[in-house]
Amino acid sequence: MKIVHIFVIVQRYMPMKKKLTLLHSNDLHGDFLAEKVDDKLTGGVSMLSGYISKTRKEEKNVLYAISGDMFKGSLIDQEYRGISTIEIMNLLAPDVVTLGNHEVDYGLAHLLFLEKCAKFPIINANMFLTSNNTRLFNSHRIIEIDGMKIMFIGILTEDVLEYTRNEKLISTLVGIKDAAEEVGRICMAYQTVDIDLTVLLTHIGYENDKKLAEQLDPDWGVDLIIGGHSHTLIDEPAVVGGIPIVQAAVGTDQIGRFDLVIDTDTNSIDSYTWKLIPINSDNCPRDLELEKVVNNYKSMTDAVYEQVLTRLDGVYTQKRRNRDSTLGHLFTDIIKDGTGVDIVFVSSGAIRGKELGELVTKGDLRKVYPYDNKVVEFIITGKQLREALLWMFRDESIDAPDDGGEFYQLSKGVKVVYDQKSHSIETLELNGRGVQDEDLIKIAMGDFHFANIEHFLHLKKEDILKNGRVKTLSSSGYIIVEERMSGVPIIRVDKEERIVIK
Repeated sequence: MKIVHIFVIVQRYMPMKKKLTLLHSNDLHGDFLAEKVDDKLTGGVSMLSGYISKTRKEEKNVLYAISGDMFKGSLIDQEYRGISTIEIMNLLAPDVVTLGNHEVDYGLAHLLFLEKCAKFPIINANMFLTSNNTRLFNSHRIIEIDGMKIMFIGILTEDVLEYTRNEKLISTLVGIKDAAEEVGRICMAYQTVDIDLTVLLTHIGYENDKKLAEQLDPDWGVDLIIGGHSHTLIDEPAVVGGIPIVQAAVGTDQIGRFDLVIDTDTNSIDSYTWKLIPINSDNCPRDLELEKVVNNYKSMTDAVYEQVLTRLDGVYTQKRRNRDSTLGHLFTDIIKDGTGVDIVFVSSGAIRGKELGELVTKGDLRKVYPYDNKVVEFIITGKQLREALLWMFRDESIDAPDDGGEFYQLSKGVKVVYDQKSHSIETLELNGRGVQDEDLIKIAMGDFHFANIEHFLHLKKEDILKNGRVKTLSSSGYIIVEERMSGVPIIRVDKEERIVIK
């Protein structure tokens, strides 16, 4: 009997795994220049670019993403209304950028112009033209690298993009739930493209990123959330619903780095590490060509902003945004003297620096008080004033971290004592007299904040308009402050606490 030997060769299936390095920044805010810290240079786009270039040479597959707020925060950005920032970002060469709330600070038309100047893609999934519900930007970007397809989706929410309430032509989806549904629609539409990694680039704040992750259906295949807006410094990713969530604080002092292994058969992350890399002279070479561009802008800006405006009788500070501050006294009092109203409201968030003085240059003032909003006058009753202050003093506002809550500084003549335990205003005086419910009080405020007064101070515009018409007092609150500062050799402002929270 003949024996036949049959040999069966079994080839073991080996999944395809590829490495990807994903670098990310957020809230750069025009932080272009390095500073000396502990005898070493720290931050600045020259060394940031140097680190990115070094990583691109060392690793096979590298992508760099920015999660919003390239603009606002430096004189170089403000003087050239973002055009300088776009030129610098073009040299930094991000692979994809999403919008932040400060991208619309120079207006919608200017933002669309800046997008045309950008040599990198800017994405946003949920900003629309109100007239026909058309997206203003591409909702996503699919990048192919080493045979992998990486999809980035950009997300903002209405709560963050409050400036758009002044832009009648644009709107966003309102909340986290709506944003999650929009992400789902995009993911489901492109699952047939064999996406290997899906990344949400958000600008809604770290805590809201966690809420967003809770709303995402696992079938949509979102793998990572890279966020911004809250300037959160983290030691390790938060993981919600299996999705790692990260941020890279604020500015150029650091950069986030994911080193990922992607399983291209299952379109998922096989493994990853994440860390925050310090940008300093120890580990980052300088990009000398980019440095030339930045220094050229700096020299032109310095020539304008080194002019001395005045001297203060001391150093004025704002240590916390949700407390009374002497910087708040300074700006509200100058605007009050320039407008003649009863009370000036200046948002603590409009004060972008922690101190000013004693010598004040034009550049110092621009850094600390950068916004050019119109100043409007309107009338409210004593009862409405009390209601607005109670809303401002609610626990979630005054107990919020320094970058949270909407708090206003008040001009001279106002005295408010609030008891947090009983949630009541014990004292409310104007010029030494108790404010009565029926009093009519002239208020000055930036037009952006008046446009959002229902959201910020819980007052309805229709109720305010019953007291009298709204008037524009100045085309720029900043100009009022700069002009009145330049007209006197020294400025002294009452530093006695105006808002007392017990």
